[in-house]
Amino acid sequence: MKTGLVVFAHGSRIESANESVRITAAALAREGSYELVEAAFLELGTPDLAKAIGILVKQGANRIAVIPYFLTPGLHVDEDLPRIVDGISRIYNGVKIYVTAPLDGHPALVRVLLDRAREAVESFRGGE
Repeated sequence: MKTGLVVFAHGSRIESANESVRITAAALAREGSYELVEAAFLELGTPDLAKAIGILVKQGANRIAVIPYFLTPGLHVDEDLPRIVDGISRIYNGVKIYVTAPLDGHPALVRVLLDRAREAVESFRGGE
């Protein structure tokens, strides 16, 4: 059994934003020692989710975790993503696809916000 991971983001007309997601997916692979990791986009970026899953399946993945790179639940996570995954599951019927929760509610988000708040407070101190 081989597991692949997909970091699934919205996508942007600004290519550097899409590249940032790809860099994050590569960092996930490297830091987590995961062999099979792809970035994918709902729109405005490539590859889309079906193509990313196809790449992982060709590399031998038969279990795929889709990690929504979205802060909160909403239309794309709650409606679009399940519909897309359902269609992909019909194509790759021997592949188990699991969709994680979005980033919302993860305790690491508070730590990130604390870091940003500290940066802001320090920048204010520097200007006094």
